[in-house]
Parts: sequence; structure tokens; C-alpha cells
Amino acid sequence: MPSAKRILLVDDDKMLRTSLAEQLAAEGAYSIVEAGSCEEARALARESLYEFIVLDVGLPDGDGRVLCRWLRDSGVTAPVILLTASDSDADMIEGLESGANDYVTKPFRFAVLMARVHAHLRSHSQNEDAVYRIGPYTFRPSAKILIDKSEKKIRLTEKETNILKFLYRSGETVPREMLLHEVWGYNPAVTTHTLETHIYRLRQKIEINPGQARILITESGGYRLMP
Repeated sequence: MPSAKRILLVDDDKMLRTSLAEQLAAEGAYSIVEAGSCEEARALARESLYEFIVLDVGLPDGDGRVLCRWLRDSGVTAPVILLTASDSDADMIEGLESGANDYVTKPFRFAVLMARVHAHLRSHSQNEDAVYRIGPYTFRPSAKILIDKSEKKIRLTEKETNILKFLYRSGETVPREMLLHEVWGYNPAVTTHTLETHIYRLRQKIEINPGQARILITESGGYRLMP
């Protein structure tokens, strides 16, 4: 089963926020973290990495567009959808120029919001500048590094980066042969032993106890990343 994607949901309307959180959680693919103000959102963004952000424009302690700009300036690359009661073109342009990926006017249908969330997540997953969360690490594929909670950088080879990237994007167990072909291409000279050697070296870098893997696990004839 794919690991849950973390969504930061920022809205001061507790009833709406709770309703959205419940509906998102019901889909089974999302882990929801809620905030009701700019201050709360900033604190949560400093503490953790999110795969998606839903952000209300009208917050009690500031403008959501200013918060969006702060998130981008802080290095957050996750897709952001702004929620607003205004449908004016000027407000929409200002919202998009603040760094948001999309703009949804209240009231809205949940199905429409989710369709946009899914579309932006698909697009973001193909972005080489995207930043992901893998276990206790921040994964930056473009830089070929993992960063732990103490800001220590773990350097990765190109093949190690591609293995982690494909496993993350898959979100489920990937058979050895499939992973081998995705990372090395259809090269008859490359065997599953090559893949197993790279998996062994990756575990030496990222696991506390490589002999009992908890992040990059072997499962059903293949490999999977744990959330």
C-alpha cells in the first residue's frame, strides 16, 4: 500500500477544516496536519516536510498569500492550493504570483478540490527539484543527498538516487526485475545481483541497523520504502 502523503491544511474555519481533514483522511492516501493561523502554519512548516499544502487566504493573523510567499522563500517546493472567498481576477493573479500552484474559490465541491490535489501531486512527483520525506530524512534528488534531522548530509550516487526516487514515486513494493530495468535500463549484462549490491550499500548509509532494515525493506520479491 502506498505510504500516506502528508498534507498541511491551514484554515481558521474549524468546521470547514475538520470536514476537509476527515474527507482527505477517508481517502486513505493522506496524513493530515491542521493549522488555524499563519503562526501555527509557520511553526509546523519549520518542524516537518509536507507533500501538499491547502492554504486559506483569509487568516486571523495575516494574509495566506504572504504566508505562501514565505513558504517559497523558505525552500518549500510542495504544491500549494489557495482557498478564498473572492473570485476576482486581480486576487487570483496575486495568489498565483505569491507562489501558489492553484486557486479555489469558496464554496467549492470536495471532488473538484481533490481532482486538483491529485493533478498537482502527479505533476510535482515528476519535478526533479521536488523535495521528499523518506523516514527521518529529507530527500533532495536533484542534489543527490539525504538530510537527517541534525542537518547532516548523506551523499548518494546517481544509481542510489534513482532507486530511492523510483521507490518513493511508486509508493508500493516494486519487484526486483522492474526496479532493475527502471534504474539500469534493459541491459542483459546487468543482473539482480547488481541491484542487491546497491541496496546493501544504501542500507549501510540510511539504516540505523542495516541488518534489520526499517526504511528500505525487502518484501514479496521486491523492495519498498516505509513511510
